[in-house]
Amino acid sequence: MIMLSTTHKKLIFDYLKPTKVLVHWFFYLIAIFTVGRAVFFFYYFDRLQDTDTVIWLGFIYGLRMDIITTCTLLLFPALVFFSAPVSLAKITNQVLRSYFLIILLIAIYMENATLPFINEYDVRPNVIFINYLKYPKEVLTTIWSLYKLELFISFSMMTIAAYWLLIRNKTNFMPYLTVPVWKRLLILVPVLLVLAVGIRSSFGHRPANPSDAMFSDNRLLNEVTKNTLHSVLYAAYSEIKHSGNARMYGAMKQDEAFDRVRKRLHIAVSDNKDSPFKRHEKTHFQSNKTKNMVILLEESLGAQFVGALNEKEHRNITPRLDELSRESIFFNKLYSNGTRSIRGISGTVSGFLSTPGKGVVKRNLSQYDFFTVAQLLKPYDYKTSFFYGGESRFDNMRSWFSGNGFDEIVDETAFNADDFHGTWGVDDVTVVEKANAYYKKLYDKGENFVSVIFSTTNHKPFDFPKGKIKLVEGVAEKSVENAIKYADYAIGHFIDLAKKSGYYQDTIFLVIADHNIRVYGDDVIPVNMFRIPGMILGGGVEPQRIDALTTQPDALATALDLMAVDFDSPVLGKSVFFEDKSEVSLMQFHDIYGLRDKDEIAVLQPGKSAETYHIDENDHLTKIRHNVELERDDLAFIRTLDTLYRKKLYH
Repeated sequence: MIMLSTTHKKLIFDYLKPTKVLVHWFFYLIAIFTVGRAVFFFYYFDRLQDTDTVIWLGFIYGLRMDIITTCTLLLFPALVFFSAPVSLAKITNQVLRSYFLIILLIAIYMENATLPFINEYDVRPNVIFINYLKYPKEVLTTIWSLYKLELFISFSMMTIAAYWLLIRNKTNFMPYLTVPVWKRLLILVPVLLVLAVGIRSSFGHRPANPSDAMFSDNRLLNEVTKNTLHSVLYAAYSEIKHSGNARMYGAMKQDEAFDRVRKRLHIAVSDNKDSPFKRHEKTHFQSNKTKNMVILLEESLGAQFVGALNEKEHRNITPRLDELSRESIFFNKLYSNGTRSIRGISGTVSGFLSTPGKGVVKRNLSQYDFFTVAQLLKPYDYKTSFFYGGESRFDNMRSWFSGNGFDEIVDETAFNADDFHGTWGVDDVTVVEKANAYYKKLYDKGENFVSVIFSTTNHKPFDFPKGKIKLVEGVAEKSVENAIKYADYAIGHFIDLAKKSGYYQDTIFLVIADHNIRVYGDDVIPVNMFRIPGMILGGGVEPQRIDALTTQPDALATALDLMAVDFDSPVLGKSVFFEDKSEVSLMQFHDIYGLRDKDEIAVLQPGKSAETYHIDENDHLTKIRHNVELERDDLAFIRTLDTLYRKKLYH
């Protein structure tokens, strides 16, 4: 048995002293993440237990995510501990005290922010969290309006933690920093090696990533298993490194991808290499009069709130939409392309589906010469405009609309100071009144117009003026129900104004939602929460209910068909009046893609094999045997959309 002398023991202790700090902080951070996960587990337990998986494995898989995050956070202090000169010990001590204070407060805040974020988006903070940081005014106002209690709890916990670290614990790293630097450098390499193994969490050629937390068919269980800081940091890394990288989903040759998409959508092969999906579409209608077009894009209006789509559970929140559904072409099974406004804009205004990564509204190569209804109709001497009650620079809308054929941009700055201005801008009624006055002026001068109105009222914190509607009983005044009822009132008010102003008879109106209010659910893709209302009305429109599966590009193609003009366009949808229109819908949920064909949906996720699910009558999913062709077509859509964007082939 080898006995160590006191001198040898002291020497070993001197070598290992700095590692003691890292070990302590390793367990501090792991404890914060574990407690946070435990809270989420019990808070969402009713939703998590509905799975065949052993749900407590979430703590085991989650620990892996926590270790990755913790080792990443400890990398900087490790380098400082083992390499800072003794002469700089005081400065280094302050740097480390500040660093550990910052990461402690961030870790506590992010765990507190996770619960309201999941309640809103049904995922842990991800790229959406990052994107919203670009709009501090609107976001901070919304947070302060809605989450005062959560902020109080969060900042109270952060204050207690800061007191413990700086006063009670009197954190001081001087004893470790005065160990001779040559002794510390001897252990630097082993420490960095351990941290590197923890960060990669894998001995394979590819480090671990969020997909390694996806061990269950219950999507929310996978989200709870993840680590919030890791999710946000990985999203930031992916934005820089892999944003819009379709290769994450699999490889496919361009010709095969184009061919599969054409066959799935029943679109004829085009000889136009510069715009491979552009084709000549003949109208099913004839008219001696040139028609105008107005697209009224409704913010976050889910199908579950619309009485005409829920006759068994009529809530009377949308009386005007219900009334208008009986005088319109009403889409009974309309599904959005994604869960963000920019996806709804591209689907409805351009007939384009959701690209991997950022939507085309925010991406560089689509800021000009990208197909829109304005680009299509402008050569026919149409006046083009975009009306938005908020700040049009939000989500890069001003740049995209103005660069793609919309000459007149009317946003919050164009309204009067005494108009109602909420957190997200001017209310819907004021916006449609201004738009109506503009259209009437053009119509009276004999000028045609194509225009998009994008609403703002139905957005948290649900600001709208008092006295316009009878509030819904049993809910708060600032609630989604009342905001939707106000948005519904604005829609009906706008149509009434159009009828009185004379241009209604010569205009095609497409009223459609950009996405649902809040897309959540335990399925890998919550298909039921992609269902949205949509209708087309105007002069000469024969009322009918469309029961076929449709998408936002289909709605746009149908509206163009009703213009009674033959057009050349690349819209990735078809008018419902084509006999060969397919019942196909592509849905994007964060980085997950689902291609639905009637009652089956193929699902693709980065780093995972494709899966096929059956969709029941309530739009819930059950995994079934692989439909290989549908799964390959799902990949084909992803690769096609990416190619059309990157090579500027959509015009």
